[in-house]
Amino acid sequence: MRTFSRSVDVTGLNPLTVYVFHVRARTAAGYGEFSNPFEFATNSDPFPLIGEGVNSAFLLLSVSGVGILLLISAAVFIISRRRSKYSKTKQDSEEEKHLNPGVKIYVDPFTYEDPDQAIHEFAKEIDVSSIHIERVIGMGEFGEVCSGRLRVQGKREIYVAIKSLKAGYSDKQRRDFLSEASIMGQFDHPNIIRLEGVVTRCKPLMIITEYMENGSLDAFLRKHDGQFTVIQLVGMLRGIASGMKYLSEMSYVHRDLAARNILVNSNLVCKVSDFGLSRVLEDDPEAAYTTREATGTYLSPGGKIPIRWTAPEAIAYRKFTTASDVWSYGIVMWEVVSYGERPYWDMNNQDVIKAIEEGYRLPAPMDCPMVLHQLMLDCWERERAERPSFSQILNMLDKLIRNPGTLRRTGGDRPTATMLESGVGSEVCVSVLPEVCVPVWSVCEWLRSIGLERYRDTLAAAGYTSLDSLLALTHQ
Repeated sequence: MRTFSRSVDVTGLNPLTVYVFHVRARTAAGYGEFSNPFEFATNSDPFPLIGEGVNSAFLLLSVSGVGILLLISAAVFIISRRRSKYSKTKQDSEEEKHLNPGVKIYVDPFTYEDPDQAIHEFAKEIDVSSIHIERVIGMGEFGEVCSGRLRVQGKREIYVAIKSLKAGYSDKQRRDFLSEASIMGQFDHPNIIRLEGVVTRCKPLMIITEYMENGSLDAFLRKHDGQFTVIQLVGMLRGIASGMKYLSEMSYVHRDLAARNILVNSNLVCKVSDFGLSRVLEDDPEAAYTTREATGTYLSPGGKIPIRWTAPEAIAYRKFTTASDVWSYGIVMWEVVSYGERPYWDMNNQDVIKAIEEGYRLPAPMDCPMVLHQLMLDCWERERAERPSFSQILNMLDKLIRNPGTLRRTGGDRPTATMLESGVGSEVCVSVLPEVCVPVWSVCEWLRSIGLERYRDTLAAAGYTSLDSLLALTHQ
C-alpha cells in the first residue's frame, strides 16, 4: 500500500488471522529501510483496532512522520505461523496512481530472501541437453554470451542467445545474474527481449533468450550509416517506445535505457534488453560499468551512472522514475537519427552535467526532421512533470508514421512562398501533449534566418505573429 498520510486503513483482512507489517519511507533521497516486523491479529469481535465481523476486518496503522511517502507491506500468517513470501512491487512515487485490480505489476526479485524462489516463479527451467551452443558472440557482465539452438519437445528448434555465469562466482554474483532472468520472465511484449528459460540445476548457470540477429542498436546503426529511410528510423523508435510504455505500465523503471541496450532482429524489430543493471545503478557502487568514458558513466557517491543518458534529477538525487526513462529515451532518439553517434561527442562527463544544468540540449542531427527534434526536446524538459509519457510519445510517433509528409521538414529547410501557399510548413502538430499545436517555423526564427531579427518587435506590434499573416504583408 502507498500513502502520503501518517495513518492508513487496511481493509479486507481475514478474521482470526495474524498479519505481519513492515513500513518504510520514500523521500527525495530514495527509499529508507523497512521497519522491524510488527504483528496484529484479527478476530470477529468488536475491538478498537480490529474490524467487526468477517467482511469488515481492518486495521488502522498509525506512523509518525510528515511529508513522506509511506510504503506498507503486509504478509499473512496462518495460525500455524508458516510465513509466506514477502513480495513488494516496484514503487514510483512520481506517478502515484490507483491501478485497477488484475493489472500485472512488476515484482522486484531482490525482495525474495531466497533468489531461487524468484527464479523458479518467473522463469522456466530448461534441460541443458536441449541446448546446443554454436559460437561465442560477446562478453557479458558475468561471462560469455553465445549463440546456439534450443530444441524443446513438441516445438520447433529455435535460435537463442545463451548467457553463462563464469566459474568462481560469489553468492552475490549468482543472485545478480539470476535476477535478470527473474525480471525478464515477468515481461511479455513484442518489443521486450523474450526469456526462453534458465539452467540452474547444473553448471555453468545459463540464461536463455531469443536470438537477435543484428545485435545492439548502436553498433547496427553505425554499420549501416545513412542506409535507412526516415520512416524506417521512426519505426525503430516506435518499437522502443512501445516496449517502454509496457514497462512503465508495469511500474518498472529501466534506469539504463540507451541504444547499446536495445537489440535488433532480422526484421529490424527493436527490443529493450539488459535489465541486470537497473538495480546495480541504484544500489551497487562496485558492479556497474568497468570503463567510464567508453560507456559514458560517472562515478557518484551512490554508484556509477551513465551520465549522457541520465536525467538531471537522477544524477543529482538518484531519483529514477519513468520520467527519467523518458529523458533517456530522448537520447536514444538522438542516437538513432544520428546513426549511433556518441551523445555530446567528446565532452567529458563533468562538462555534460554543467551544460545540461545551464540549459544546453543536443542539437538536431543532420537531416533530422524538425518534429523529431522537437519531440527530443520535450523529453529533455528540466521539470519531470513537463515531459511526455511513453503513451503520448507512442501516439505522436504513430501520427508521424500515418502522415509521413510531416517528416520532410528538417532544420536546414527554409520556408518558401510556394510552401506557405500550399500549407506545407505552416503549422504541424509537434507537441505530444493532447490537442496542442505549435508553429514549426516561427516569425522570429524566419527573421533570424534571413538576418532581419531586429524587425521582430515591429512586426509583432503590427499584428504579424505567424508566417501565414506575413503572406498578406505588402510594401505599404
